[in-house]
Amino acid sequence: MKKVIAAGHICLDITPVFRGNKKAEMLGDVLSPGKLIQMGNADVHTGGSVANTGLAMKILGADVALLGKIGKDEFGSMVSKMLKGYHTEEGMLSVSKESTSYSIVLAVPGIDRIVLHNPGANDTFCAEDVPESALKDCALFHFGYPPLMKRMYENEGEELRKILKKAKMAGAATSLDFALVNQDTKAGQADWEMILEKILPYVDFFVPSAEELCFMLDQERFESWQQRAEGCDITEVLDIESDIKPLAEQCMSFGAKVLLIKCGAPGLYFKTADSRVLREISERVELDAQKWADKEGFEKSYIPEQILSGNGAGDTSIAAFLTSMLEGYPVEKCMHLAAAAGASCVAAYDALSGLKPLSELEEKINQGWKKRD
Repeated sequence: MKKVIAAGHICLDITPVFRGNKKAEMLGDVLSPGKLIQMGNADVHTGGSVANTGLAMKILGADVALLGKIGKDEFGSMVSKMLKGYHTEEGMLSVSKESTSYSIVLAVPGIDRIVLHNPGANDTFCAEDVPESALKDCALFHFGYPPLMKRMYENEGEELRKILKKAKMAGAATSLDFALVNQDTKAGQADWEMILEKILPYVDFFVPSAEELCFMLDQERFESWQQRAEGCDITEVLDIESDIKPLAEQCMSFGAKVLLIKCGAPGLYFKTADSRVLREISERVELDAQKWADKEGFEKSYIPEQILSGNGAGDTSIAAFLTSMLEGYPVEKCMHLAAAAGASCVAAYDALSGLKPLSELEEKINQGWKKRD
């Protein structure tokens, strides 16, 4: 079985559950100053790319080791205990005098989630935290959420470049996921276009969201998206030709080989390089460069059974895409399964509870699972 390492950002996700199924049109309809809101139980799970994507890949059948950084505190103990349930706690670096990262996820029915986040020990994660022994015989090295990890965007992303180069030099294929940040933070003020130009030659599978990518490559365009959305979900107002494809072309020119752009509820855009470029990807993943070459398309989302939270949906979509790629599936089938995993995820409050094995997802697709119009 092909060995996978899921590295990067990990945290504890705390999601207070809103009672009832009534959807709000505006956030102020539910959250306003001085208002007491009766809540249900809090849903507490591991979060971040390491846990969401890494554990999802494990559930889907991949051989996954996790690599992240937590503190020796109560939240760290909770994270370790949860990971023990999946037999994946060994890769955690537990450090003194640092706190474990946590997120408060506000999943207001009808409104895109709001996340209150403390990066904690993720801020000090660096190339030295990736042991060469762990990379031995690794087929795929997946790294997630560098915008939420201080060392990754400092010095024009040099530390992130070192990590990806280290994985490539060890013979692994690489994949990279991002996270959206606020413009008024240090991460938001970093020169992400320069960082992407520096690191994408070391990335084989680049899997950002449309909002993340646009914010980093074209903030003027991103602001126009916000204006068009008028406070609603940005992805609902995007046009593939005029909004997504220009960003995709820039990523490919920077060196991305396989690109998947998460476009929220509407679906997933994908684009691949030519066969000559794809042959540069590690032989360990056994990618059929000829069959994967020069592909482009948009995979519409499947209609979920219910929608409780979008938290982790993008991460599980990536997990299904990467896992099915490692299984040797063609890119079109990988996209079907990626969309199916995302639709399954939103039916639960956390990233993993709603996830189904690839075989079950495939069976549901074959039975005529309906897609969005």
